Amino acid sequence: MNSKTWFITGCSSGFGRAIAETAIARGQRVIATARDVRSIADLEAEGACHVMALDVTETAEISSVIREAAAHWGTLDVIVNNAGYGLIGAVEECSDDQIRRNVETNFFGPLNVIRAALPILRSQKSGHIVNISAAAAISNYAGFGVYGGAKAALELVSESLRAELAPLGIKISLVQPGPFRTDFISRGLEKAEDSIPDYNATSTRFAKFLDSMSGKQPGDPVRAASAIVDMVLGDEAPLHLPLGKYVVKKLRDKAAALTREAEKWEAIAAGTEFPS
Repeated sequence: MNSKTWFITGCSSGFGRAIAETAIARGQRVIATARDVRSIADLEAEGACHVMALDVTETAEISSVIREAAAHWGTLDVIVNNAGYGLIGAVEECSDDQIRRNVETNFFGPLNVIRAALPILRSQKSGHIVNISAAAAISNYAGFGVYGGAKAALELVSESLRAELAPLGIKISLVQPGPFRTDFISRGLEKAEDSIPDYNATSTRFAKFLDSMSGKQPGDPVRAASAIVDMVLGDEAPLHLPLGKYVVKKLRDKAAALTREAEKWEAIAAGTEFPS
């Protein structure tokens, strides 16, 4: 059996829990983490699972948790950076504290988990890092500036890491989910502290749209988890794994828009170089 040891953050609900449960059901060994272990204690009864407390914004504890996790089964094969939450509001409406906390969770958190795990993965000359991104990192929305910006930063770091780590036998993949029926909107979405009427037609409208689709999202998180586990256990490790029809269309639309923009400004771009 292709049994690996998985280290998964943010397992209390949503994708994190679904991935943990699916991996356990497939005979994998799982280190499931959450800020409050009481929310994931039941996972230990499901199979080869060990639960650990981890707040990815607490940089000092990440290295010790990673070391303890690796020692538990003697290896770490798969790192899944899932922990995160949204921040809805125009950039101007969000407070300094809200912005910093969101970026700490969605960017610095997974980055520090990766940095702590890399010495172990390098020594093994193997491993697979899976970063859960967002549709907002492909092209962003009014009201998701901070959240989408943090996820976009994670995507670009992942691109660089892929080039750095490929010669060392370490894979990296970005999962780009569309709207899935998790509790992200109902429980995982912080709202800006301020409210400025000038943004009613943009960020406020988007926030109302999200509220209206809560519980009606087309994506099935269990099927998404199965696709992620299949990808890790299979032979391929794509840089981008889109999940849901919405994201596939969004990727195509973004690619077409970038091509149109490049073609429109190509002559001006070429004119900024020294004459040959």
